[in-house]
Amino acid sequence: MSSKGGGTALNRHNYRLSSDTDKPRATGMTPSFSTINLYYHLNLSVCADQLVEGRLGPQPVVLDHTSGFEGLLFVDDDLLGVIGHSNFSSIRATTCVYKGKWAYEVLISSQGLMQIGWCTLNCRFNQEEGVGDTPDSYAYDGNRVRKWNVTTTNYGKSWAAGDIVSCLIDLDEGAITFCLNGQSLGTAFTNIKMGPGIAYFPAISLSFKESVAFNFGSRPLRYPFKEMEGYLPLQDPPTTDLMKAHKLLGYIKNVLSTVIDAQVGRLLEKDCAVWRLQGEPTVLITLAHIFNHFAPLMCKVYLVEDVLMNFLLGILEGGGSVDEHPLIQQLLDLFWLLMEDHEVNECLKQLMMSLLRAYRFSPIIPDLGFQIHYLRLTTAILRHEKSRKYLLSNFTFDVLRSVVFFYIKTPLRVKEAGLEELIPTTWWPTHFDKEGKDEREPKDESADERLRRRAYERGCQRLKKRIEVVEELQVQILRLLLNNKDKTTGEASRYIFLNKFRKFLQENASNRGHPTALCPPEYMVCFLHRLIMAVRACWDEDNRKSPSSISSEDAYVPPQLFYNGKVDYFDLQRLGGLLSHLKKTLRDDLASKANIIIDPAEIQATSMDDLDEDEESGAAQRPFGAAAMGGALARPSWLSSPTLGRANRFLSTAAVSLMTPRRPLIQPEKVKVRTLAVEQRTEDDIEGSHGSDGLLLGRPQEEPDQPITEKSLLEIVDGIVMMYNLSVHQQLGKMVVVSDDVHEYAVALKDTEEKIARCPARRPDILEELQKSQKVFAEKLNHLSRRLAWINATIYSKEKMLDVYWLLCVCIRTIEHADNTGSLFAFAPEFYLYVAMNAYSALKNYFSPANSMEELPGYEETLTHLAAILAKHFADLRIVGTDIKDSLMQALASYVCYPQSLRAVERIPEEQRVAMMRNLLAPYEQRPWAQTNWILVRLWRGCGFGYRYTRLPHLLKTKPEDANLPSLQKPCPSLLLQKHMAELLSMDKDMAASFLNSVLNQLNWAFSEFIGMIQEIQQAAERPERNFVDTRQLKVCATCFDLSVSLLRVLEMTVTLVPEIFLDWSRPSAELLLRRLAQVIHTCVGLCVCAAGLESVDHYPILVAVTGILVRILLDGDRQGQETASLALSKQKSTWQQQMRIKVQQSRPSQTNCFFVSQPTSEEDLCPICYAHSISAIFKPCSHKSCKACINQHLMNNKDCFFCKATITGVEDYSKPASS
Repeated sequence: MSSKGGGTALNRHNYRLSSDTDKPRATGMTPSFSTINLYYHLNLSVCADQLVEGRLGPQPVVLDHTSGFEGLLFVDDDLLGVIGHSNFSSIRATTCVYKGKWAYEVLISSQGLMQIGWCTLNCRFNQEEGVGDTPDSYAYDGNRVRKWNVTTTNYGKSWAAGDIVSCLIDLDEGAITFCLNGQSLGTAFTNIKMGPGIAYFPAISLSFKESVAFNFGSRPLRYPFKEMEGYLPLQDPPTTDLMKAHKLLGYIKNVLSTVIDAQVGRLLEKDCAVWRLQGEPTVLITLAHIFNHFAPLMCKVYLVEDVLMNFLLGILEGGGSVDEHPLIQQLLDLFWLLMEDHEVNECLKQLMMSLLRAYRFSPIIPDLGFQIHYLRLTTAILRHEKSRKYLLSNFTFDVLRSVVFFYIKTPLRVKEAGLEELIPTTWWPTHFDKEGKDEREPKDESADERLRRRAYERGCQRLKKRIEVVEELQVQILRLLLNNKDKTTGEASRYIFLNKFRKFLQENASNRGHPTALCPPEYMVCFLHRLIMAVRACWDEDNRKSPSSISSEDAYVPPQLFYNGKVDYFDLQRLGGLLSHLKKTLRDDLASKANIIIDPAEIQATSMDDLDEDEESGAAQRPFGAAAMGGALARPSWLSSPTLGRANRFLSTAAVSLMTPRRPLIQPEKVKVRTLAVEQRTEDDIEGSHGSDGLLLGRPQEEPDQPITEKSLLEIVDGIVMMYNLSVHQQLGKMVVVSDDVHEYAVALKDTEEKIARCPARRPDILEELQKSQKVFAEKLNHLSRRLAWINATIYSKEKMLDVYWLLCVCIRTIEHADNTGSLFAFAPEFYLYVAMNAYSALKNYFSPANSMEELPGYEETLTHLAAILAKHFADLRIVGTDIKDSLMQALASYVCYPQSLRAVERIPEEQRVAMMRNLLAPYEQRPWAQTNWILVRLWRGCGFGYRYTRLPHLLKTKPEDANLPSLQKPCPSLLLQKHMAELLSMDKDMAASFLNSVLNQLNWAFSEFIGMIQEIQQAAERPERNFVDTRQLKVCATCFDLSVSLLRVLEMTVTLVPEIFLDWSRPSAELLLRRLAQVIHTCVGLCVCAAGLESVDHYPILVAVTGILVRILLDGDRQGQETASLALSKQKSTWQQQMRIKVQQSRPSQTNCFFVSQPTSEEDLCPICYAHSISAIFKPCSHKSCKACINQHLMNNKDCFFCKATITGVEDYSKPASS
């Protein structure tokens, strides 16, 4: 292998170490640096490894995947990492010990149920019993904090993800000890069974989805006990190679710090940091001889981690910026010059994996010194262009693993993280209102509280500054990966990173059902924020060079990325449905608006692919490797051993083949171009060349012809939006639980202190218990408040809030630009709308009270733009997905519950407001109407009769964590939107009739369902046998009650705003609507008062809504309207009495006259539908009969006959002939 560097080409194998007889000593070289003496110096310093007695089994030591396991397990490729995949799986190592002192380490990747320790060959495990449950096995369980040997007792401390458990066995004394992060937990077992035939294997039992990684000695133990206590790792360290590597590395450093003075013929010392590759040929030849021995050693993980990594870390120990230490760059130049490709590749791989392991699992100290140290070395290595490109291009440093470098883990143990020293004073809210909300105002604070709060805030600021140092280093790493100027050695780093990043998104988007293949969401959160900072920095740097482009503040993703096929969106749903369907139905629009032609053969091929989509995706999601069951090996998960295991790889079909040339001024010729797969794309495919627009092919006429930024950055921004949708938003919601816990414990502590103050002096026993509780709550709050400070600094800081806000603005602008393309809007991925809604929800609910959304720049304008999107697209016919339409409706319903966002809805253009109200007033049938009705109710709450309450008076007090729910917000009616509703219903008579008819129909259904369910529930409760009411039935019953109340409130709203709909009988449907309204009122009042089983139901919500309707039509209207309403209500009362009479006649015919004076001449003359009115109408052409009220009401919803289902063409008056 020959490599180039500094204009000199050398081949390491052209230089061999010569003996004294065939090569003279180099001129000017002292004997200590002579190549003749290299063998002598090496062999003089090393001795042969000595075999250690007391161990049986092969080297290296790994997990026994052939016969030493029970249950279902996933095992890593290196046979050191394992994930449980059944109830309680067990596995042991391949090597056992019977004499001496031995140790091994286990890295805890998840903190669940596991038992780690030792077992003999005679132990038999199953799905219920594992290590420690049999006589000759011993285990430590940090999840339950116990030790196990058939029986169990308390032992040790609880472990957490990232901890290292050391398992020590002393077969000279018969004792077993465990250590946690180097701290001894004490002797766990003594007098263990020993003697002939007894040997102990390392073993573990773990439950479903728990994962660990073993280190038997293949890498240096994190906490070696050899020097102090004489414990040896199960796998022998390469002692000879270690000594050789140390000496050779010392030789290399000596050579680099030496210069040849040709005039005096001697060597002079110099600073090795100023050495350059273009040096003396003698020095390069000497280094080539040294590397002839050094290079093979650097392919071994133990030597790389123990020798090379520590040597490179030592170079950076002096402090200063990474640029001040060029020696690392020079060493990497030598590696590429003097080592074979496969050697330097393996060396870099092991070096980066060792750095990643060290960074992820190093303990957290107050100044984050370990993390900073490892990140600095990572930055220094990635500054070397050739090394950076190799690491990016190969699986060694793909995005899935590099994400670990951008994660800052949250300490689970405050003491071990040093937060007590960093934040010595803690603080939490102490003033709460009746609902449990924090109502603290600065003027209400006592002097002591103010001092505590300010001291706590100062501590939080100190912590934040130290975390910012780590974050800045992480952003520097990403800036290196996003470098697009390093083209001297091939493709720029940014384009390699972009393809890897897209593959990473594909794996996480396609494997939501395979948690072992997904990047953990807590990693995604940190990665997203660092990537936003790096991308915005690159974007603004490009903007300074090209002032005509837009700044990152106005960033958006152009709509052509969604349909030109240059960006693969995998199987993610589009707003208009399946991509194959859109290509068929919108191909004419693509040709006319974007100059894109769809090949019919391609459409047919895509359709055939859709038929096999499920089968292909199922095959693609199978992990590489098999489960450790029946002797088969399992494919590893990077979660258990992220630095060694490979990420699952998935197959995906190619992106849509839709490309066009740059749009000229004249009508272009439409061409078809084949799209390359993601991993095959080059810089020209992304940025464009030779008259091609790259990613921006197919610019629609509505899109401005203005440069935005480098096209590669646009695709990364698109990926950031996708990443937020995949898991970041869910993780932001999960971390809020710490703040909720602080609030809950603070309320409990305040309540306990008040009880102590009220406790009588004669009850010291109660006082003692209360004081114990007070101490427990205070200790818990001290711990949680410090942990909350860490979370606020890493996840909910002001800077992180600005990142999410920027993402929200990007989505809003992208949706607006895509909306301008007309029908092509259907190609936009659904996740842009989801991210817009979720990002707003996160800003409003997750980042407060530490940060206020009102302080964000352009906050009100952004709310208005988002309101316009929700108002327009919740009923957009271009959107076909049921889930996204429901989400838009729910988001709009939540939006109108808060005063600020409701004012934003009122600020959108009047045309959009009227269109929104028109869509809300569409008939309820055949569409989700509950959320629509809720929106109308929120616009009315605060104006109705007795409708100014936040929650119903009879309900329990709101929990603090529920105080931010939309349904529990204070009333904030919108008079402007009410005005639009009144104008629409008043002017459009047909719409008013259909809307009210649908409301009345749904009210009849909801109230009837509620009555029936509540009676069933109470009957079941009154039975003598013990019955448990189904929780789901209770929820459905409560939902029907809420729907009934909200529908009544909408009727009250309509009666108040547009009374003429019911009272102006010149309108064709007024009489029928008033009669139906009266019918509903009588039904609600009658059933509430008379129906059995409703005694325990609070009648207030129903009756107060009915009262509001009656007040409006009987008292607040004009005289004519009052008389009309009174007449309708009196007639309805008579009708209701007749209906009751018919029911009573059918049940007790002999007593009918006791209740009612008059009765019809014949039952045959009554309407067969309602049995309340005489027959007065006949249908054409079928000649069936009913009363006019029934047929008119029926024809508002259906044109088919009640009886024969024939289409009714007309209705004529009917009167009974006199002869009959």
